Amino acid sequence: MNFPKIAEQVIEKLGGKSNIATAAHCATRLRIVLNDESKVDKEGIDNIEGVKGQFSVAGQYQIIFGSGTVNKVHTELTKQLGIGDVSKAEVAEVAAGNQGLLQRLVKGLADIFVPIIPAIVAGGLLMGIHSMLTSVGFFWEGHSVVSKYPKVSDLVDFINTIANAPFVFLPVLLGFSAARKFGGNPFLGAALGMLLVHPALADGWNYAKILMEDKIPYWNVFGLEIEKVGYQGTVIPTIISAWVLATLEKTFRKFVPSYLDNLVTPLFSLFIAGCLAFTVIGPIGREAGSLISIGLTWLYDKLGFVGGAIFGTFYAPIVITGMHQTFIAVETQLLAEVARTGGTFIFPIAAMSNIAQGAACLGVALALKDPKVRGLAVPSGISALLGITEPAMFGVNLRYRQAFFAAMIGSGLASAFIAFFNVKAIALGAAGFLGVPSIKPDSLAMYSVGMAISFIVAFSLSFVMVKRANVKA
Repeated sequence: MNFPKIAEQVIEKLGGKSNIATAAHCATRLRIVLNDESKVDKEGIDNIEGVKGQFSVAGQYQIIFGSGTVNKVHTELTKQLGIGDVSKAEVAEVAAGNQGLLQRLVKGLADIFVPIIPAIVAGGLLMGIHSMLTSVGFFWEGHSVVSKYPKVSDLVDFINTIANAPFVFLPVLLGFSAARKFGGNPFLGAALGMLLVHPALADGWNYAKILMEDKIPYWNVFGLEIEKVGYQGTVIPTIISAWVLATLEKTFRKFVPSYLDNLVTPLFSLFIAGCLAFTVIGPIGREAGSLISIGLTWLYDKLGFVGGAIFGTFYAPIVITGMHQTFIAVETQLLAEVARTGGTFIFPIAAMSNIAQGAACLGVALALKDPKVRGLAVPSGISALLGITEPAMFGVNLRYRQAFFAAMIGSGLASAFIAFFNVKAIALGAAGFLGVPSIKPDSLAMYSVGMAISFIVAFSLSFVMVKRANVKA
């Protein structure tokens, strides 16, 4: 491949050197911040050698080249532009200046939750294993693994303890991540999170019960009664409290003399943020988070297949806008309150959408005889089936829009089916064929049928629609 020529063409089709603010790359994509995206020649970029797709998201214009190629194109690109090597974080910072309020909010939530996802996934999958081992009838009629083999009961209990840890101490994880995102000291954020789940507090999981029984303990501070209740598994109170903490910390550092900074700033930042967390932020945030999870669960349970069909049909377009990043916060809340919510319905619907995108992409590969298209569509389709939809969606299906519509239809029908049977997940993971361990044991059969519906409908419609459009062309 002629990388100098490819870089030259990329610059030209992006509107020239003057239109490129900065550029970086990840494992497969160029990430470019443009001054004016209206100057981009999208068709011209598609015709550049090695390009496998393109899309704009979060203020960045991204061009897919694939691993092993993108780094070479980037090296030549920066050389011709006369700019130094720039990190993804620096590009994201520049791109943020071009984003609206909603985009910045979505990105902010993603930046907070993405680092803690491994802990949530690990805990959730262990919950799934615990559920399988304790579910009657999952392996044997009338028995669970524990009832059939009592000697493993302590092991199962140990697994449950590990599984619950990320959710019980979720405010610690969120406090650390959110404080870092908001520009504060992450360890102060973690300390604030620890305060919210301090063992001296009444268990937040039982808040509704102790409220009904009128057994809520209080601190009486100069006549002000403050609920002495923890915030286990909460999202909104922790994030807002971490923002207040970081804001206080940055404000104090501006005015406190350097020789007192390390003493005064952490002391007053943590104390004031802690007071506000228990008096204002926590009670309001707990209620808001509870209302959101209750409302969404009610809609899913009551609207049934209609709600599932709507959500499943439009899940992929939501992904294009980046709004799906906000679902992480909602899912975390739903999983943290699994005893009441029964789990998250978002994960199974996301899986139906991902499988549909992968199937539609494979439909394109079968419908078209172009080796270049097939070379991109087959691996991209398989990747989407396993939960990574970006190459399939942006590299193939949006280019052949019939495939994208086929995927929306397949996802909508499959989501309607699983919603009718109230399929939910009790863990996060790879939303696709590999998502089976995340699903509630009693929903596995219907989840599997849903996957089959999603794949068959999307693949068949994509093949027929793309084939017909190609013949007409």
